[in-house]
Amino acid sequence: MPAMSKATNASRPAHRPTKTPGVKKTSAPTSQSIHTNTNQHPELVASSQTPPTCNNPHADRIQPKKEAGGKSTDNSANKGKQTEGGGRKAIEAGKELIKEAIFEKLDSKIICSTNAFRVADLGCSVGPNTFHAVQSVLDAVEQKCQGQGHNSQLPEFQVFFNDHASNDFNELFKSMPSDRRYYAAGVPGSFYSRLFPKAFLHFAYSSYSLQILSKVPGEVVDVNSPAWNKGRIHYSKSANHVVKAYEAQYAKDMDCFLSARAQEIVSGGLMAFVVPGRPNGIPHAEVFVNMAKELFGSCLMDMAKKGFISEEKVDSFNIPQYIASLEDVEAIVKANGCFSTETMEILSGDKPQPKAFASGVRSGMEGMIQKHFGKEIDLDHLFDLFRQKLEESSSILESKKFVSLFVVLKRRSATE
Repeated sequence: MPAMSKATNASRPAHRPTKTPGVKKTSAPTSQSIHTNTNQHPELVASSQTPPTCNNPHADRIQPKKEAGGKSTDNSANKGKQTEGGGRKAIEAGKELIKEAIFEKLDSKIICSTNAFRVADLGCSVGPNTFHAVQSVLDAVEQKCQGQGHNSQLPEFQVFFNDHASNDFNELFKSMPSDRRYYAAGVPGSFYSRLFPKAFLHFAYSSYSLQILSKVPGEVVDVNSPAWNKGRIHYSKSANHVVKAYEAQYAKDMDCFLSARAQEIVSGGLMAFVVPGRPNGIPHAEVFVNMAKELFGSCLMDMAKKGFISEEKVDSFNIPQYIASLEDVEAIVKANGCFSTETMEILSGDKPQPKAFASGVRSGMEGMIQKHFGKEIDLDHLFDLFRQKLEESSSILESKKFVSLFVVLKRRSATE
């Protein structure tokens, strides 16, 4: 693996001056395309570029294996984009890092050799963060191309917004910027499986989505397993068997994700993602996001002890999220073998406010909670209790920073 261009464990300040000058924007496409019909758009099913062979034996896998025990999850319904926890600050810092990556890591030949530069936002939810992120990518590509004197070779842009079919794509498209300079399409489906034709994408991006597992590890809801997670809804303070089950599920899911993208991204193309993170060497229980989940679990147990909900329901409820470290991600990328690591950084976020954080968690999780507990649970009471516990623990929580991992990967060529 080539040496990483950034320090792997140093905090990045939230705002950085843009290194590239402003460029006059091109006019919007004359037609605004929102489609997924590949019969009408053959570019969605054919590509002249053949991807290099990937050493991973699972690179052609279309769908992640469904194992007994765990329930599959929804990329967007469970996340709420995590911006309530300081993620907005990291997203802004990430925009500048994306521009740097495009200027320094993306070969101009990739931009100028195609009629359409194709970008995917994986786990897009309903905006508006997705539109800001996409625009940052396109601005950087335009600036790079024009800065090198390729004005006449500027490609058109296609942007694909991906999330599960249950995502409100109608709301997404209704809120789309009217002055956008790209053709847009919605692509429903799990990003842990194939979504696009081979060698189709030039840049893939994911924001606060990859911490969500494809399913709860089966072992943690199996009463006969040593990893049964009785009385807890998360792994951070659980027995080592539980932690290992979550860790293994995350590794499987990320391998599926990388293998699918390896088929879809052109040789030399880039992928960037930002997720809630854990600094190397920091215990799971000392991470702000995990500490908040433990408090949330204690709220459910309190309600169970008072008879508001059943304890059995709490025992069978686990949050399908894993907060990885840079070491975790680096090891998975290396084992997969299809990408080189170009950038890995830790971005520090703002200290979340209890009321705003509780509100953000509710927007991301209430659907999952309602589905599991049914009508017996009073969501208003649950999240009021959660907010109170956050406020009572504010002195402890304030000592913990919300951090995010920012990663840029490049699709390896056949000769690497």
